[in-house]
Formats: sequence, C-alpha cells, structure tokens
Amino acid sequence: MKRDIRPEQVRAARALINWTRDDLAAASGVTIRTLARIESGQTSPRQTTMQSLVQSLEAAGIEFIAENGGGVGVRLARRSI
Repeated sequence: MKRDIRPEQVRAARALINWTRDDLAAASGVTIRTLARIESGQTSPRQTTMQSLVQSLEAAGIEFIAENGGGVGVRLARRSI
C-alpha cells in the first residue's frame, strides 16, 4: 500500500483531532524526532513508517483526501451513529 501523504497533511490531521506530536508518536510508535523530520519535509520516510502514521490518524477519525484536481487534504471522517 503506497500512500502519497504529504507533510502538510500529517500536520493538518494532527490539528483536526487536536493531537500533539507526542500523541501521534505514542499512537503510531514513530519517534517524535522522526515525526518532526517528516512534518518539516526533511526526510522521505519509509513506507512502513507512513503506514503507521496513516493508520493511527485514520483510527482517530481522519480521512486523507487524494489529489482530485483541487489538491490533497484531510478531513474528519463521517462516523456512523
């Protein structure tokens, strides 16, 4: 599963659910230092690292939006009641 998630999407996702880097690091198992480097665009993360981040954020209610002509993004996923 190759996901082209951009650093801006990770930062925006955290903001939507009011998570700190500490929160995402704890949920995903990715170190805070690595997360900071990913979010600042200083590194190209391994696929397994991105999978851990994406899975943790999606489990917390984030939906990643692929490029659709209007740009990539994130939003809160609809939850069934």
